[in-house]
Amino acid sequence: MKYAGRVAVATIAGVLSLAACGTDDNTGGSTPSSAPAASGSGAGLKGVINAAGSSAQANAIAEWKKSFQQANPGVNINYQPSGSGAGVQAFISGTVSLAGSDSALSDEKGEPEKANARCKTGKAINLPMVTGPVALVYNLPGVDGLNLSPKTLSGIFNAKITKWDDPAIKAENPQAKLPSTAIQAFHRSDESGTSDNFTKFLKATSEWPYEASKAWPAEAKGLGAKGSDGISQAIKTTQGAVSYVELSYAENSELQMAKIGNGAGEFVELTPESAGKTVEAADIVGEGNDLKMKIDYATKTSGAYPIVLVTYEITCEKGLPVEQASLVKSFLAYTSSDAGQQALTALGYAPLPASVVTKVRTAVEAIS
Repeated sequence: MKYAGRVAVATIAGVLSLAACGTDDNTGGSTPSSAPAASGSGAGLKGVINAAGSSAQANAIAEWKKSFQQANPGVNINYQPSGSGAGVQAFISGTVSLAGSDSALSDEKGEPEKANARCKTGKAINLPMVTGPVALVYNLPGVDGLNLSPKTLSGIFNAKITKWDDPAIKAENPQAKLPSTAIQAFHRSDESGTSDNFTKFLKATSEWPYEASKAWPAEAKGLGAKGSDGISQAIKTTQGAVSYVELSYAENSELQMAKIGNGAGEFVELTPESAGKTVEAADIVGEGNDLKMKIDYATKTSGAYPIVLVTYEITCEKGLPVEQASLVKSFLAYTSSDAGQQALTALGYAPLPASVVTKVRTAVEAIS
């Protein structure tokens, strides 16, 4: 999972769970501005961090919590994997101090303005923490390494292609023995950054007729399942099923993964390296310490796997109560450190370019 000249970054997720519904009491003592090493005692670091958001980060959370809380026994980290949309709303409403989201605050929905208002004396910032490659998973015994182009995927998820032996799928897989099994296309039933990124990919690369959104378009039909765990379980137990889920979930559930067509006309297998090639071409479009990124889903880079999302941590650059700001800053400093990054490289997350990691660390240092 390592790239020359790049540092692996761990996915932190909006680490934490809504410990007390409707409360933002993250007090608990003074906190150093830089996070202690995972092996440090951290005796002086105390308090509670409440956050919520992306279920894509859930596989990373346990490792983050274990390392950080072990080094800092006075800290209680709670996380509610309620989905990116719910996490952003919880942050805006002030019930959490940190939101995990698989997409940046949406200009179309007016989320930056609402989040800035929540921060009062400062602004909300999007901090990318790791690349979360999105696997196209399916359940079709005897048919491994399926090739699927964006156009074919659009047809499948728009209920235009309904059988696995459809001519469009056959044309892309001439050597495969495709059954006439009915396609069961699953999507996230909850608002999800993964859905947002997957539909952005479809919109950018095919004739997908709907707008990209965290909420799956009702007109596209299909079957719903809640959270990444729900999607993984649905695929594993339903023959003929197909869906999209983060690489870590696909690997942990041992699901079949398709090769996806990119803008160079190649069918590319999902690996951390192939996903990283797409992120390398992304632009940072935010201003200052807001590190919102724009991904080219139609990338023509050879060997690039095109369906990726960047997991963000959303918090206030300034404006959180002092105790909360210190805890959040300390935690994010740890997760973006070398030790924090290396802790999760084996969990199915791809690294960000070193240049982005440097910007993240600078932005974290500015939190106050």
